[in-house]
Amino acid sequence: MKLLRHGPSGAEKPGLMHADGTVRDLSGHVSDIGGAALSDAGIAALRAIDAGKLPIVPATTRLGPCVAGTGKFICIGLNYADHAAESGMSVPPEPIIFMKATSAIVGPNDPIIVPRTSVKTDWEVELAVIIGTRAKYVSEADALAHVAGYAITNDVSERAFQTERSGQWTKGKSCDNFGQIGPWLVTRDEVADPQNLKMWLTVNGQTMQDGATTTMVYGAAFLVSYLSQFMTLHPGDVISTGTPPGVGMGKKPPQFLRAGDVVELGIAGLGQQRQDVIDDI
Repeated sequence: MKLLRHGPSGAEKPGLMHADGTVRDLSGHVSDIGGAALSDAGIAALRAIDAGKLPIVPATTRLGPCVAGTGKFICIGLNYADHAAESGMSVPPEPIIFMKATSAIVGPNDPIIVPRTSVKTDWEVELAVIIGTRAKYVSEADALAHVAGYAITNDVSERAFQTERSGQWTKGKSCDNFGQIGPWLVTRDEVADPQNLKMWLTVNGQTMQDGATTTMVYGAAFLVSYLSQFMTLHPGDVISTGTPPGVGMGKKPPQFLRAGDVVELGIAGLGQQRQDVIDDI
């Protein structure tokens, strides 16, 4: 099942993607795609609804971030060996964890906004793991049972803010519109193996990233278990699991985003995103 949120920013309504390709409204059945709706029981209840009888949402309606109530947006750094190499860094002995501000979260096709003083705004296609039930001290074997589903994220990054200024990575990751999520949450029963998904990203039609989750160093199950040893994971929390090679800072010479660029990205079975790049005002 593909769950989504539709409507204006800040006023999104719950919905799903019907088998006929139309977006259907779920407002009559659930308040939002978050909280208890992400549990196994909540998803089972939504699956039992006759989607063909739900109201059709106009095709021109904006899609918002596919999950509501995200308390933590957790990112994993250098989680692909080939990306670590292009970054000039070693694969870490344990996952690198950093937080992205939840205020960065936007819809899958909302623009990438280049901050006023930015000189190195970069792209990163990533697999997002979305938590469905509370996870604390869970084993790797049980970890995926706590996952509601999977989605695409663009972990947009400002490299000068991230690595050339003192402090942690957070300020280079948390600018407004640096966290596109969606277009939908694909429930975990429809993703046979999260470690076997093709992923890609283009800028202005040119392929920049062409990878797969098969080369991830720390897989989804390990990450959920690992993170749960340090913090309780709650429904709606998002884990962005790292990016394959092909980011702008790894190009020779480096290449970064400018207003007027168009970024498109996708993951097999999870849909795709499209973003216009604009300057902040």
